[in-house]
Amino acid sequence: MANEQSAFFPNGPTVVITANSSAPTAAQILPTFTAVTPPTNQYRVVNVGSVTAFLGVGATAAIAVTNAAAVTTTGNAVPIVAGAVEVFNFPPTSFFTATAASSTTLYITPGQGL
Repeated sequence: MANEQSAFFPNGPTVVITANSSAPTAAQILPTFTAVTPPTNQYRVVNVGSVTAFLGVGATAAIAVTNAAAVTTTGNAVPIVAGAVEVFNFPPTSFFTATAASSTTLYITPGQGL
């Protein structure tokens, strides 16, 4: 049996997060559910800036903001290096925000695939 990996298929609106030293208000990114597009918990994150962003994800906006703290020794943020394109699995009702040393832009799109 072959292991098939599909290309990323967007399944909802892309949300833009402008990360800076303070996390902006967290956005809940909801996939679009239809009979053809089943529920998904994958998110494509693109950092188009020139600095590392620290992605905070949580079940509430407040948790996402807390989780966006820059990682120095330990922390809950997910570092997204400049120019990175990553696909992650998070609960489909998650909230997202980010911090960075200077302004950088993240695009987050719900969907499925790699």
